[in-house]
Parts: sequence; structure tokens; C-alpha cells
Amino acid sequence: MEKKKAIYAGSFDPITKGHLDIIKRSSKIFDEVIVGVLNNSNKKYWFSLEQRENMIKKSLENEKIENIKIDSFEGLLVDFMNRKQCNILVRGLRAVSDYEYELQLALTNSVLSKNSIETIFLPASRENLYLSASIVKDIALNKGELTEFLPKVIIDDVIKKANEKR
Repeated sequence: MEKKKAIYAGSFDPITKGHLDIIKRSSKIFDEVIVGVLNNSNKKYWFSLEQRENMIKKSLENEKIENIKIDSFEGLLVDFMNRKQCNILVRGLRAVSDYEYELQLALTNSVLSKNSIETIFLPASRENLYLSASIVKDIALNKGELTEFLPKVIIDDVIKKANEKR
């Protein structure tokens, strides 16, 4: 029987508890989950690609999840999925506004892949419903408490970066 493999892609700048929740839940559904870290040269990230990958690894270190791989990519997600020989994309949904945007992306990816990619939507857990990396960065810039939003092991990294940004 063929292994079911999925990709969960994003910029993870930084990875939040919401991202981790989707990764953990996906790992229970699929035999292998590739966390695809997007590197878009037109986007201004707080953290470098290497830092984002390392924060994901640190955040997953104590989780004892064996079927997660971390990889990065530039360009079209469908091309990355082809290289990884994967046709299932996992996306997290928070609010209704996410649905419209994510549906647009899912339909576009379907067209670009000639209908070979399926997108699976996982709703955010109640406690992560309105959580985003942008909100986390704003809280960090304003010296707010981050423990509810970020994995404990990366909080110092985010605070340090926020101090540099101020």
C-alpha cells in the first residue's frame, strides 16, 4: 500500500502554536507530512529561511513525532509538490476570511497542477482561531506576553528579534 504523504506549506515567520497544532493533527492523518517553508524573495521576513527552519525543528523536538520532515522551497507550491511527489496539500483555516483566500489558492493550485493536487482544510482549534504570525510579531514589538501564542522554546528568539526591530 502506498504511503499517504501531505505537504503543509507556509512562511512560518515565526511558527506559532496554531501552526504546530495543524502539523500535529496532520501527522495523525498522513504517513508523512512535509512542512514546506516558503522563501519568497519579494517578502520581508523577520527571520531568515535557516532561522525559520531551525525554529520549526526546535518547536517539534520534544513532540516525539516521527513522520514530519522539514524542507524549504521558492517559486510555485505546485512545483515543490511535484518535486516531492506529493499531491495532498494541508491548509489551516481560521476565520471565514481565510476560507475565501484559501479556496482561491486551492482552485489555482488545482488548475496549475492539472487537477492532480487535492487541498485538505483543517479548521483551527478554538484556542488558535484568531492567531497569526503577524499578530504575534505585533505583540512582540509591543512587549506583550507571548506564552499563549508561541512554543516556549522560540519565545526568546522572537523577543530578541523584536528588540532588534524596535
